[in-house]
Amino acid sequence: MTTLTDPPQESFRLSMLLNDTRYRSYTFQFIALVCVIGLVAYLASNLVANLRAAGLNISYEFLGEPAGYDINQRLIEYDSQSSHWRASVVGILNTLLVAFLACVTATILGVFAGVLRLSHNWLIRKLMAIYVEAFRNVPVLIWIIIIFTIMTAVLPSPRAFRGDDAEASMLFDAFAFTNRGVYVPKPILDSGGWIVVITFLLSVIGVFAYRRYATKLLFDTGKLLPMGWPSLAILFVPSLLIFFILGRPIGLEYPELKGFNFAGGINVRGSLIALWFALAIYTGAFIAENVRAGIQAISKGQTEAAASLGLRPGRIMNLVILPQALRVIIPPLISQYLNITKNSSLAIAVGYMDITGTLGGITLNQTGRAIECVLLLMAFYLTISLGISALMNVYNNSIKLKER
Repeated sequence: MTTLTDPPQESFRLSMLLNDTRYRSYTFQFIALVCVIGLVAYLASNLVANLRAAGLNISYEFLGEPAGYDINQRLIEYDSQSSHWRASVVGILNTLLVAFLACVTATILGVFAGVLRLSHNWLIRKLMAIYVEAFRNVPVLIWIIIIFTIMTAVLPSPRAFRGDDAEASMLFDAFAFTNRGVYVPKPILDSGGWIVVITFLLSVIGVFAYRRYATKLLFDTGKLLPMGWPSLAILFVPSLLIFFILGRPIGLEYPELKGFNFAGGINVRGSLIALWFALAIYTGAFIAENVRAGIQAISKGQTEAAASLGLRPGRIMNLVILPQALRVIIPPLISQYLNITKNSSLAIAVGYMDITGTLGGITLNQTGRAIECVLLLMAFYLTISLGISALMNVYNNSIKLKER
């Protein structure tokens, strides 16, 4: 009687690194990694040698020196005597602000335009096609300049709001649209105001939790819960109750015309609005095509099967088509978010002081530390891009098809 045994294990030999397919790929990858490290080390040593020959060295001590320049749009306290580091932080916050606003607006605009491009209404379908083709085939810098020109040349100056025979008037006595920007009411938080804010944020989380529960219940049992009014109730009712119980701890400071300009409120400068809208409508055209492609990637049989069950067209799109289309839409959507973040560096064209305008512009010219400033700029954009990619990839993995 014979028994089957495993063949004896072959001992490892150096020749197997090239001859054995199990190790050959690792060998070539290691050689490529060593070559890349060597090239980077050579370039770095060459840079240090050239700087030493010119009597220079890499130093970031200039970040602690006074900046000596003002920044018109800022989210934190800053003046001309603040350090270059604080000026860089202001620029970073301005970049993140316009990138966040543009990403949200472009997503909303792109989803609506992408869905409407597939509408059965001929006029709506053609209008959306004109929007997509017009905006994505013209450079974003031109749209930034066009919108900024409209903001500065068409809107009235603040003095037009003065007097009984004023040429312009405020909207709802709270919003003023001028060539110096848009003035909006500023929220003032009194004691207990943060409790209302935290309650509202928790309500937003509650809305997502309720909608997720309603969707899961529909898929598991077929029971359809209402989405609209419960979501609005969860979003606003708790915050309003806390607001009135605490005695209205949040107030508004309205802008008022004093002298030749408005005082009070928040001044959203025209440069921010121009950059925000231009990035949103430009990138929204690309997102619309991604949405359209994702929807068309879903078989028409899915729509017909859902309709045969009695679902309305809106429910079919929300519950059947879009959840499946997201698996096609999300990967290119990540690239569009990265493009928005990087295209925000065009802000200097309209005087919006982002990180490129502060650290990569005025600070670089004043200190002459070009290498240090460029390295910091590269590190910032690399970090932001990798962060956006990581977050979106986590979401992409959560919605991808799970196979058994």
